[in-house]
Amino acid sequence: MTLYSYIVKHDTGFAPNPYFGYCTLACCKPVIRSRAKEGDWIVGLTPAARGNRIVYFMRVDKILGIDGYWRDARFGKKKPRFGAGVEFKTGDNIYKPSGGGRFSQLPSPHSSPPLRKREQREAMKRDLRGERVLISETFVYFGSEAVELPDELKDLKVKRGHKCRFLPALVEEFIHCFVPKWETGVHAMPHRPPRNDEPWHGGSCGGA
Repeated sequence: MTLYSYIVKHDTGFAPNPYFGYCTLACCKPVIRSRAKEGDWIVGLTPAARGNRIVYFMRVDKILGIDGYWRDARFGKKKPRFGAGVEFKTGDNIYKPSGGGRFSQLPSPHSSPPLRKREQREAMKRDLRGERVLISETFVYFGSEAVELPDELKDLKVKRGHKCRFLPALVEEFIHCFVPKWETGVHAMPHRPPRNDEPWHGGSCGGA
């Protein structure tokens, strides 16, 4: 079992996407998505300017390929829809198989202005490099009410990329002491959700 920590550069509800009963990581963080295994844990933190607080944590309960994620009826609501609520606008199921291992990108937070209707090739390349979608039903999403890291978990702090090499005592503290304190599910709105009639709030979620 591996514990990963990383910075959620833009907490918009897109990556991670905590809606409709599943927390999913389908875009951004290609290294984590390509390496994580079922049973691993992931912790997303705010940037240092916001105190490296916990935005969310999730256990990886299931892993699907990007095409499998698109075709799975359980995740149909995660295909983004402008004109609906935040949960639909921020859907992360944005890559439609187009044959021959290729994909087209739906209008989404990762496509290009105006109105996010054109494919954004750099974001697309990064997202597809992750190859897989991490899915959790065992998660807590704090969003705009991100919680402070306990002193015992300060080593989870990371500046860029991600960390995954922690002392066993820290992993034990996280899984058996910190996680059980919280009720599973969504505790608050994202820090920067789409506003009013904007199709999507700008900003990518970062690199590896």
